[in-house]
Amino acid sequence: MRVFVTGASGWIGSHTVPHLIAAGHDVVGLGYSDDSARRVEALGATVHRGGLDDLESLRAGAKGADAVVHLAFKHDFDDYVGAGRVERAAVETFVDELAGSGRALLLASGLVGTPGVTMTENDRSLFSGPDAPRGGSEGLALEAADRGVRSVALRFSATVHGVGDHGFTAVLTQIARERGVSGYVGDGSGRWPAVHVDDAGRLVALAVDKAPAGSAVHAVAEEGVPSREIAEAIGRAVGVPAVSVDPADAADHFGWLSRFWGMDAVASSAITRERLGWEPVGPTLVEDIAAGAYDHAARG
Repeated sequence: MRVFVTGASGWIGSHTVPHLIAAGHDVVGLGYSDDSARRVEALGATVHRGGLDDLESLRAGAKGADAVVHLAFKHDFDDYVGAGRVERAAVETFVDELAGSGRALLLASGLVGTPGVTMTENDRSLFSGPDAPRGGSEGLALEAADRGVRSVALRFSATVHGVGDHGFTAVLTQIARERGVSGYVGDGSGRWPAVHVDDAGRLVALAVDKAPAGSAVHAVAEEGVPSREIAEAIGRAVGVPAVSVDPADAADHFGWLSRFWGMDAVASSAITRERLGWEPVGPTLVEDIAAGAYDHAARG
């Protein structure tokens, strides 16, 4: 298949493209800058120039593809509503282009369910409508299954970890270095699902080939790692103590990350493993932290 990938040069995308190519697919990656274009080419993919704001470029990329893997997102937490609008417009563009064709649209989403309840692939996203987080794009895409699109939600763990990660765990590590303590919120019982980035990339490639229309895929190796354990592992890596941060002080201590850090978001991947034949083999989050995966953030 010819697969068009947005975010191909990003963290998850750069670990997905090699698995798609290894599976025999012809991969075209969106390149929004000269640097990202070079990275896409280095992965062995063809470059399609454009960005998330360039809807005609997105439409053109989808037009010649058998499958679209939409991994890009504007991670602007100062204007998260605006980022959601951009996301929704991109997904609407893909749906309009793919409608009635039976072609695939796989898009990145997150795992946010009810605290204390393990989220499964059968649970629908809590976010819907244009004003919801990420523009309610998951629901919009999955509804397109009724319009002849093989739409699939790729729900990624809160932390997709590994060497070179600059996501949430790296930010927590940087905050620990700057603050002199590694903080967790309250009693640290809030849990994050986790997956190694190469396991996530391999799963996306499997989903391109096997995931049915209207389904959700959970990139989850560990269902829920307590935030206190994560903070303690970061503290050992940075060389600072792990401490509790009062929920009332979380925004001051963690900044924008406070809206995610400390939440309880447990998720299963049992259906994904059975349906797609996927089994994660990478290190755990705590093992990755201990092995130095976040030294770049710990040492500054």
